[in-house]
Amino acid sequence: MTSSDVSNGGLPRLSAFQVLACGAAIVTLSMGIRHGFGLWLLPITQEQGWTRENFAFAMAIQNLSWGVFGIFAGMLADRFGGFRVLVGGALLYALGLMGMALSTSTLVFTLTAGILIGAAQAGTTYAVIYGIIGRQIPAERRSWAMGMAAAAGSFGQFLMVPVEGFLIIQFGWQEALLILAAATLLMAPLAWGLREPGFGGQSTPIKREQTILQALREAFGYRSFQLLMAGYFVCGFQVVFIGVHMPSYLKDNGLSPQVASYALALIGLFNVFGTYAAGVLGQKLAKRKILSFIYFMRAVAISIFLLAPLTPWSVYLFSCAMGLLWLSTVPPTNAIVAQVFGVAHLSMLGGFVFFSHQVGSFMGVWLGGLLYDQTGSYNVVWYLSIALGLFAAAINWPIKEQPIDRGPQRLAGATA
Repeated sequence: MTSSDVSNGGLPRLSAFQVLACGAAIVTLSMGIRHGFGLWLLPITQEQGWTRENFAFAMAIQNLSWGVFGIFAGMLADRFGGFRVLVGGALLYALGLMGMALSTSTLVFTLTAGILIGAAQAGTTYAVIYGIIGRQIPAERRSWAMGMAAAAGSFGQFLMVPVEGFLIIQFGWQEALLILAAATLLMAPLAWGLREPGFGGQSTPIKREQTILQALREAFGYRSFQLLMAGYFVCGFQVVFIGVHMPSYLKDNGLSPQVASYALALIGLFNVFGTYAAGVLGQKLAKRKILSFIYFMRAVAISIFLLAPLTPWSVYLFSCAMGLLWLSTVPPTNAIVAQVFGVAHLSMLGGFVFFSHQVGSFMGVWLGGLLYDQTGSYNVVWYLSIALGLFAAAINWPIKEQPIDRGPQRLAGATA
């Protein structure tokens, strides 16, 4: 029996094509829709008479909710398989978008656009999909496969953001959200292709040599896990601040809404290449060095963007650069977790790492709205993004990637 067989408990695997095709389609829809939420900031706040902080707070709650529910979605996916979690997430996504469209108060908007959609994203994105990839794809191809899934999320941004902008223009912001709500239901039949052997009464259940508490105690007591979480906080802060607030930042500086739509689409397009490259390089180079490089280059790209004259072309060049660095942290981060701790609790541990990412997302999007309302400028948050990028580059460098030593009881998944 090979190490890759052991990591799956000796059970038959789903085909790599099936896992990647269905997983990529789900991530494309889920991530593609969320990346366009910044396009709704001005239409909703202007029609409802809300402040930017009102909208930003709901988006911040969404990211925090995603992180909190991601932990439990990961636990459920590890225990019962990803299929049931994905179907539940698709239903919540549809309900959340409908509620977002029909909200008449900031409280209801926060509950639906914030909590409901955040929970939906927890059940339809990386923690669940990467857990399936970790169990179904052999270790020697795992980083590459994770890069493919992340690239699908990036393609979703490239595909869906212009579509969302078109829907808003053609049908209005409320009807556009209702159309997207119907589209999210497509994730449920796609999840059928991710029903794993060993779950839901199929074949023999996967055996785990650690309880949930033992796995958590081991991970949180491990210095490299702590550093990985801290770096991922920075990732969330930067990308969600830019994704939500850059359209308004550009309009404040006299650029047309089309520039913002094209900018977000370019981020998505170039992130297809960035995430795929990160996944491929993760099979050959130290993943911690890849992460340090990504965070450092983000700080450089933001600095140049702020120093250069603001024109459509400077925005597009910045978007291309940030696109290469956008979600390219995802494959090496999750691959390190799988490599160090094994795949038995991968969705859960990935959920905890992602929770740190979402705390950063909360801070980035909320501070963006709060400080703009207080100062009339996004400058402070831009400067924070640069400083945090340098901080993340430094703390990722000493991370250890070797499988954790559990003595003679070492899990076969960690060996893989």
